[in-house]
Amino acid sequence: MIAHLQRASHTAGLLTYLYGPGERGNHTNPRLIAGDGHGAPIEMLAQPDSLPYLAHALDAPVERLGARAPERPVWVCSVRSDPRHPDLTDSQWAEVARRVVAATGIAPDGDPDACRWIALRNQARQVHIVATLAREDGSLHNAYRDAFRLQTECHRIATELGHLPTAPSPTPHAQETHVPAPYITITTEPSGSISAKGASDNLSATLLKHAGFQQIEDWYGRRHRLPTTTPQADRAAIATHAAEMLRAARYSVDLDTSRLTTPANPLGLYTAGAEVLRLTDQIRAAENGADLAQAVDHLLHPEHGVLERVREALETAGEQITDLDDEAYALADRFGFAAEFVSAAQSELVGAGRELHRVGDSQQDHAEAQTRSPALPDSRSAALATSPAADKAKASSTLGAAAPEVGTAVRPPQVPGPRTR
Repeated sequence: MIAHLQRASHTAGLLTYLYGPGERGNHTNPRLIAGDGHGAPIEMLAQPDSLPYLAHALDAPVERLGARAPERPVWVCSVRSDPRHPDLTDSQWAEVARRVVAATGIAPDGDPDACRWIALRNQARQVHIVATLAREDGSLHNAYRDAFRLQTECHRIATELGHLPTAPSPTPHAQETHVPAPYITITTEPSGSISAKGASDNLSATLLKHAGFQQIEDWYGRRHRLPTTTPQADRAAIATHAAEMLRAARYSVDLDTSRLTTPANPLGLYTAGAEVLRLTDQIRAAENGADLAQAVDHLLHPEHGVLERVREALETAGEQITDLDDEAYALADRFGFAAEFVSAAQSELVGAGRELHRVGDSQQDHAEAQTRSPALPDSRSAALATSPAADKAKASSTLGAAAPEVGTAVRPPQVPGPRTR
């Protein structure tokens, strides 16, 4: 089961399209199967000659917002089922729609102020869910993690319907009569960093640190790599020395010496990837928060950053697939869904550039405090100092005034309505 999220500007135009013949004349018997208009008679209004009134009923909470209403207040979700399985009935699709709006937070179960929404069908194996982002209490639905929640719920529904293959039961293996030698690989990553993988025990970690590798422990587990300041001429010698010590300790070591020298263009024709690798080196070479923020800005810039270009490329690839083969809707939706994930990543990192400028400030302040004389404070500095509360209030007001809205930092796909096949 595949779902795709989009945003639209005009409810009336979207409904006219969904209830119309479609771009390829593939819309048949459009009908309302579920919805919640908070007292509005959406069942009576869901007729081709009453669509303007249905749009007005859905848009009522948005109109009450006035100038606070978002530019694209219409939330559109298309859910498509696996063509290898029988189609669902209207009542089953209605239940799918209710679970989707509940899981994403558009209309949680029992919420009297939820968004207004409808679910309609106009072709086999899919349902369209249309909602307006304004809630009945005057607030706006936060669509930040909708894509993640939608994917999780669709996977759960497909599992319950039996549309996903069950994992094969593990085959029991005969008990091993010998202890295999730990296997460690020392190689150069595409970014140019030399790493040792597979060293998860304390002995191998000690040997690698003795050779000059740094140990890193985070949510990915224990890792080892050479410092980025290691001269290029010394890297091969250090890696070879580490491999010799590990082999002497009866470890199986794969030393990829052919990649320990980085060519001028390591990725050949993949020039875009090479540019990102150079950006990675620039990030790794940052000596302070300002340098790091300047490098990361090439990733996060809302109009020209790497993430925005990747999002546009994925979305364009999905549209091009549809133009070339209108039957390859599943593949096109996968690209569209991947673009939604990149958009969610952009939302997660809004404002991170300003915070990067402050990276390392606390350590610098601590170092200055250690060198400052504790006996005779500088009277001029004391006279110019402000209270911690005032500093905090000033910083909060400055950040609040400068922080951009998520909607302007991460631009959603510029399309009038959902893609259909």
